[in-house]
Amino acid sequence: MIRAAILPAVGSPLEIAGIELPEPGPGQVRIRLAAAGVCHSDLSLSNGTMRVPVPAVLGHEGAGTVLSVGEGVTHVAPGDAVVLNWAPSCGTCHPCSLGEIWLCANALTGAANVHAVTEDGTELHPGLNVGAFAEETVVAAGCVLPAPDGVPLTDAALLGCAVLTGWGAIHHSARVRQGESVAVFGVGGVGLATLQAARIAGASTIVAVDVSPEKEALARAAGATEYVVASENTAREIRKLTGGHGADVAVECVGRAVTIRTAWDSTRRGGRTTVVGIGGKDQQVSFHALELFHWGRTLSGCVYGNSDPAKDLPVLAEHVRAGRLDLSTLVTERITLDGIPGAFDNMIAGKGGRALVVF
Repeated sequence: MIRAAILPAVGSPLEIAGIELPEPGPGQVRIRLAAAGVCHSDLSLSNGTMRVPVPAVLGHEGAGTVLSVGEGVTHVAPGDAVVLNWAPSCGTCHPCSLGEIWLCANALTGAANVHAVTEDGTELHPGLNVGAFAEETVVAAGCVLPAPDGVPLTDAALLGCAVLTGWGAIHHSARVRQGESVAVFGVGGVGLATLQAARIAGASTIVAVDVSPEKEALARAAGATEYVVASENTAREIRKLTGGHGADVAVECVGRAVTIRTAWDSTRRGGRTTVVGIGGKDQQVSFHALELFHWGRTLSGCVYGNSDPAKDLPVLAEHVRAGRLDLSTLVTERITLDGIPGAFDNMIAGKGGRALVVF
């Protein structure tokens, strides 16, 4: 038996309990986790904003060491350091055929599988395919990528979601160019990664926006040149900080209607807004036809940073090794499995950056 954080039902508190994993079957890999990040998506799964088969072992951002592999697995072997990829592409669906693997229609089919059982025999599902809130996990081979050399394994866990998402929002979705101005809404784990990505892209003015004044030091350490405490005047403040025009790019990492609308209002005429945050169906954003025509702005969604993890991880690793990307600054709390409920509470309260479960 190994310890894991279990979501017994949507809306229920997590339970730390023993589970039993099967040995890896054909095309599967068993991994001992080194670390797992506590992402806002895990909170969204627990409260029903996103659907997940339950009961489930949550956690989707992680890294660890291969313990054993099933038949047919050749790209990793026991002893290898690996990063988990929670959204493996099938390679055959329509989005994959277009090269848009981040929109793979079959990426999350594994979440419906039976992943493990509790001590009383209750069947468990793997939250977002990988079930990383556990000492060990068994995943499909497509969920495993070799960890890059020269990156500490605990830090490498962050590459599996927060950093890929923030990097991709800047480089793949918004396609920030040298000298452009960027506003980032929400200074959590993904927001901090987005700020670093904007700095690496050569953005000039980088404005961080959050409801908490206490996050200013975190934001500036990540690359923010300006900090705005969110209010009804946020869009006006950002325009003042960007020559009166508005930001070239806004990245929304919160998932709330008011924040998405404010991000859009904060950009210049012809500006681009990328929405990374995951909101509920009740978060309705309204625009009128004339302003859409007049402002000529672009509003786009962004799934997993519109990234190809196999291609982007080596790029990110090079930035880490060169000192341009500092993964440790994303982490404001290192915890055990028992600390995950508290990390959820901190996210709800808007406190801190990324909490990292270290095994």
